[in-house]
Amino acid sequence: MTLKGLSTSRRAFLGLGVAGLAAASLGLPARAARVTTKARIVIIGAGAAGTALVNRLVERLDGAVITIIDARAEHLYQPGLSLVAAGLKPASYTVSQTSDWLPAGITLVSENAAAIDPITKTVATPGGQSIAYDYLIVAPGLVLDHDAIEGFSLDMVGQNGIGALYAGPQYAAKTWEAASKFTQEGGVGLFTRPGTEMKCAGAPLKHTFLIDDIASRGVGAGKYEIHYTAPQQALFSVPIVHEKLRMLFEERGFNSYYGRALKSIDPGSRRATFVETKVDPATKVETKTDIEMPYDYLHVIPPQRAPDVIRQSGLSWADKWTDQGWVEVDMKTLRHLRYPDVFALGDVAGVPKGKTAASVKWMVPVVEDHLIAAIEGREGTEAYDGYTSCPMITRVGRAMLIEFDYHNNLVPSFPGVIAPLEELWISWLMKEVALKATYNAMLRGKA
Repeated sequence: MTLKGLSTSRRAFLGLGVAGLAAASLGLPARAARVTTKARIVIIGAGAAGTALVNRLVERLDGAVITIIDARAEHLYQPGLSLVAAGLKPASYTVSQTSDWLPAGITLVSENAAAIDPITKTVATPGGQSIAYDYLIVAPGLVLDHDAIEGFSLDMVGQNGIGALYAGPQYAAKTWEAASKFTQEGGVGLFTRPGTEMKCAGAPLKHTFLIDDIASRGVGAGKYEIHYTAPQQALFSVPIVHEKLRMLFEERGFNSYYGRALKSIDPGSRRATFVETKVDPATKVETKTDIEMPYDYLHVIPPQRAPDVIRQSGLSWADKWTDQGWVEVDMKTLRHLRYPDVFALGDVAGVPKGKTAASVKWMVPVVEDHLIAAIEGREGTEAYDGYTSCPMITRVGRAMLIEFDYHNNLVPSFPGVIAPLEELWISWLMKEVALKATYNAMLRGKA
């Protein structure tokens, strides 16, 4: 696809969302001819990436034996969790049934993958199945490493001022229970993010902005404080976005602490301990110090890693993200660098950007193209450019539509119409109303 075609398609995708329509209804290119094959294709994971891909593959392939492996009965619309955690949507808004999104003619194995052998080209399950493949798509999502935070467990969420929206719909709802008390009573709000790669790096910021906005209308100015900690030296990986966010933080009186990673919590005393990392600019010597911070409301986002089955499979990078285990793939084709019959999609892919649903939208056609090209004995042509989109909510009713690529370039879908670094109602509308319709169309393979 040309850059012009990509831009047009992207505008169609987002534009249909603004209109509240399924992205399949207009503006999509005609699908390529069907391919006859007996290829055995195994997809690990029936989340956004695996489901979107399997729906596209059944439209492209005749005779393929397609198996998707996932024990989760429920499909989660994860972009909605930040809305649930701010009291703007019920937990049920994010939940549907996995089987409802899967096409006929495939096999669903309702177990998790227990082992992957890329040499014998098999996937084993806890129930004793051994499933052979010709091509493997790895899309199991990631693991939230809550155990890495000393003193924390999920049964604390919603109590003693503790929130953790990433953990799932019920925990997002419990997060709002704790956060809503803070917005009515005030005190010290302490917001965190992990030092690892993470899904939707804008989510910690969205939650901070939303809780501040709601508190300003509740307990009122001067009755609460907002403190935001980041293990990194920036609020966002894209420099121009970091600077815009820094200015917004300053305008709204937020306190920012860089180089601080959450280590442990003491819910009884409502104190959190952070490891603060500083580097001497002259000697480059790194020092680490434990810093305690009090809170009345604490939002916990733990480190995030690839599932154990991936880390133990030999598919992970050996020289980068070694503590996290992301799959070693070419950043443009998403094809494994050592096992060409393996592809990775979504959160687990070891690429510099791309742990968002919007990224999945642009990853899936690339994997589809290269997989079908491999079946036909030729080279694929599509390339993933790192496109990632973040509707950065800054207030209830306002958001910035931030879109960027591998090179931290802003790549707006509506240049001259929606300014990416302006707080706009239409950008909020896309997140709060339209995004779910386009997400559902993506799951069906129609966007």
